[in-house]
Amino acid sequence: MSAPLLTLTLNPAIDQTVTLEHLAPGAVHRALASRSDAGGKGVNVAGCLADWGLPVAVTGVLGADNAAPFAALFQAKGIADRFIRVAGLTRTNLKLLDRHSGDTTDVNLAGLTVTQGVFEAARARLLDGAGPGRLVVLAGSLPGGLSPDTYADLTRRLKSRGARLVLDASGPALSAALAAGPDALPEVVKPNRHELEEWAGRSLPTLAEVHAAALDLHARGIPLVVVSLGSEGALFLTAEAALHAHPPAIDVASTVGAGDALVAGLVAGLHAGADLADTARLALAFAAGKLTLAGANLPARAEVERLAAAVRITHL
Repeated sequence: MSAPLLTLTLNPAIDQTVTLEHLAPGAVHRALASRSDAGGKGVNVAGCLADWGLPVAVTGVLGADNAAPFAALFQAKGIADRFIRVAGLTRTNLKLLDRHSGDTTDVNLAGLTVTQGVFEAARARLLDGAGPGRLVVLAGSLPGGLSPDTYADLTRRLKSRGARLVLDASGPALSAALAAGPDALPEVVKPNRHELEEWAGRSLPTLAEVHAAALDLHARGIPLVVVSLGSEGALFLTAEAALHAHPPAIDVASTVGAGDALVAGLVAGLHAGADLADTARLALAFAAGKLTLAGANLPARAEVERLAAAVRITHL
């Protein structure tokens, strides 16, 4: 697996986005549009990285019965496909886009149950692609059959090979990863505000409170903490600096995959060796660019660069 960037998606999904004029619970709706995209956090991250022109490989577990959309995506974007196929269907997640408000309501279905044997095969492919300095993204929820400490165990194994880990997870999987010893902590974690609140056990309504919780997370031994804040941008925290990156003004077409695009921009910045401010600009530009398009796709490179230049940075 020669790609310098690698993503793992253990619980991928086909994202079916249905656009409605206005979502009213309990009412009958007529769809304005509908589209299906091969997705899952790691798949979305890889798609954006490939759009940026970086070589990337993907691995994880797919249901063989409806794997065709994933194979087509990987071929179209030049992504190295290292997924394990198993019998059954990859789950479908329903995303209801309210055109009036711009909000998206997610209905995420249960995925495949992954046996220990299948997981070990996927883990072997992941470890096979991880070498010194290689950036590896562990992203998304864990499927049935896997314990919450799965990411912590994978991080420990990958770090022992010299890989650099970016973790984008939530709930028990995130908590277990952050409770692990120093040898199993990722280099980067990217919770959103709600996920950080879950970990901190308290509401974080202000930027100052988000900053304080991010400092607590950093103090556990995470070198770079990034907290996505939706329309407010994102907070980036290292031992040297804390930045608030404000997104540029854009016309939003779809919010599906925006957080994954931010992770992709973050990884692209880390891969390029950019400083924290330029990495923040690129991450916000990836997210903003994706917001202008349906699916986990980026606009042309020149447009992403224009958006990056429009990102405003505030030092905290």
